[in-house]
Amino acid sequence: MKSNLFNIQGKVALVTGARRGLGQAMATGLVEAGAKLVAVSSGADCRELRQIVKKLGGEMLYLQADLADRRQRAGLVAKAVKRFGRLDILVNSAGIQHRQPALDFDLGKWDQIVSLMMTGVFELSQQAARVMVAQGGGKIINIGSISCFQGGWTVAAYTAAKHGVAGLTKALANEWASKNIHVNAIAPGYFDTEMCAAVKNDPVREPKIRERIPAGRWGKPEELVGTLLFLASDASNYVDGQILAVDGGWMGR
Repeated sequence: MKSNLFNIQGKVALVTGARRGLGQAMATGLVEAGAKLVAVSSGADCRELRQIVKKLGGEMLYLQADLADRRQRAGLVAKAVKRFGRLDILVNSAGIQHRQPALDFDLGKWDQIVSLMMTGVFELSQQAARVMVAQGGGKIINIGSISCFQGGWTVAAYTAAKHGVAGLTKALANEWASKNIHVNAIAPGYFDTEMCAAVKNDPVREPKIRERIPAGRWGKPEELVGTLLFLASDASNYVDGQILAVDGGWMGR
């Protein structure tokens, strides 16, 4: 058996939504494993991420872009390739949340969420795949959610986008696996992040959620890194079109 199955030393990884939450944990996990990082986020202040990468001895290019805006998505992969010469790993992690009953759901929010979390995922995957075809292969990892499988509550746009990501992951894998481009998704369950703070701090909902999780607790962002490294490395070269739940057992109940 190859001893370097999980080795991504020197690989170039582009991670969207890398400035905080799950995106930051995955971005820094890739750097710690030896990858060069292209971090994309809507915020101008990337000092925290930059300090972490520097402490780890890594290299990073930071690109500020509102990924809900098609004009700002254009050419992002080209900028990564210009800086590092190639792109081996794309992690589509950027996301936002908006809770509102479906009868009253703001259509502007709907358009923003779907553009960011589904259309944007396709466009960046397309940009990346064109580079990966030319260089002989690569890995595309979409960050879904247990909302890829369930309807949720008052999160119609988020759920629709995540279901779309699940379908898109399979569709792209069907077309690109033969080109040595492996497209898969990770579906996190309930993780202790800023996005989930409202639910995590709800004295009524939080205990009900925690009681349903077989592990008996919420996930820590760094607990996604192992699955990410598996999908980003040669260890998963015959894994295509899968949505891997990392949820403490939630989907098994």
